Amino acid sequence: MPQNLISYQLTSADLAAVDGALKTLEDRLASLIDLTPVQRRTLVKMGDKSEAFARKAVEVLNNNPNVLPGNFDLAELRRDLAGFDQLRSRLMRVARIHERMADSHLALGSDVMSATLEGYAFLKVAGQGEGLDAARKALAVRFSRGAKRKGDEAGRSDERSPDEVPRAEYS
Repeated sequence: MPQNLISYQLTSADLAAVDGALKTLEDRLASLIDLTPVQRRTLVKMGDKSEAFARKAVEVLNNNPNVLPGNFDLAELRRDLAGFDQLRSRLMRVARIHERMADSHLALGSDVMSATLEGYAFLKVAGQGEGLDAARKALAVRFSRGAKRKGDEAGRSDERSPDEVPRAEYS
């Protein structure tokens, strides 16, 4: 097995602790909302430059509340900014964990595919006459070619045998 990007296995206690921590996060962050794709697209967004403007505006409005109409909720504006600040640092930490989890998941999948493709190649060669024909044929379905489709350059489907595709292309 030439590729081994990561060796990873959590104990039952580790998994229970991680699941407990996730449950705690879900419970404590229950007031977070879900936006629809349309809402995400249409909302006014606060980027870096806009954030500087917004912070300065909150400061000016705090110093001059008399210019605001009675129905303007300055206290809610301050709470929203404080919540924004509270979530940002935690969001960055969770994003880093998410990225490491996604990279590790990708590496584990790559390790599995690399090893199984290598094992499959051995099975095709050394497994002949060993009573493994049915198993080999069942595995070969992954690489079966589909019917020719109109517009395909060579009439190939997206599925090719491991010998036809560079390793980096496997998904």
